[in-house]
Amino acid sequence: MSLKNAIWNGLLIAALCIAGFLLYRIFRQYSLEQIAQSVRSIPFPTFCSALLFATASYLCLSCFDFLAIRALGKSLPCRKIALASFISLSLGHNIGFAGLSSGAFRYRYYSRWGLTAEDVAKIILFCGVTVGLGLITLGALALIVNPGDAGRLLRIDPASTRLFGLLALALPVVYAGLAFFIRGRLRLWRWSFQLPRFSIALAQIGVGTINFMLVSACLHQMLSVFGDVAFFRSVTAYVLANSAILATHVPGGLGVLEATVSYAVPQEASIGALIAFRCIYFFIPLALGTALLVVSEVIFRRQSRGADQVTEERAEARSV
Repeated sequence: MSLKNAIWNGLLIAALCIAGFLLYRIFRQYSLEQIAQSVRSIPFPTFCSALLFATASYLCLSCFDFLAIRALGKSLPCRKIALASFISLSLGHNIGFAGLSSGAFRYRYYSRWGLTAEDVAKIILFCGVTVGLGLITLGALALIVNPGDAGRLLRIDPASTRLFGLLALALPVVYAGLAFFIRGRLRLWRWSFQLPRFSIALAQIGVGTINFMLVSACLHQMLSVFGDVAFFRSVTAYVLANSAILATHVPGGLGVLEATVSYAVPQEASIGALIAFRCIYFFIPLALGTALLVVSEVIFRRQSRGADQVTEERAEARSV
């Protein structure tokens, strides 16, 4: 076994161990009776609708990779992009340092399909920019539409909150404008950045914003079971929580998500809502992503052995 394969196998085993540890860590602070009672209090149709919002969010996330690969001028089947995206993000969301952890899994898959390390680095950067654009855009809309709650949390008056929202909304507008007028590399002092085409820049802003709206809708479904909470209150709570998670890099946002949402909507953030949301958006994808990782690795190994066997047979035939 080569050193490269040994390293990748070690990383794979480490990832599986971390996934198992995270499953334990997510639920160890709650008793089984608390978890069961909380989940039972949520109507099944509401749970299913939240699950649909979460599914749609992960589909949006796969669109991030699709747009990135298209911006590179590359082409891969959608099923391969969806597989690499879901496995890397379902595990990356829970492991922490999502850019690095999900990037490692992306490289594992995309390198098999002909992309270089530079290509994967550009995909990671592109997806990170898309996340930032989506979070800023939705956060700006929350400041404008829901200045009361946002102002209370930020301790500023509603007028100033709306002003901050308009200023924040200018950032994605400037990004799209640069992509439209420059149409190439943007140079800032000693740094240069390759801007995407205008259509792709607009798609980044749109898909990034829709993704976070879907996650907020998933959270809203859970919070609304335990209180009358407006949708944009859920948006405000999630934008703040996700910003805190990105800043702290805590695996799965453990504790950070719960604390931030509880602070933003203290009346509705019951243990049932938060456990159910974590289960839907983190636990279920983590379990599915881990299973797909194991299955895909087994398939890849069999294909690799089959290819090696064919190569050996051809070499023997030529020698004869």
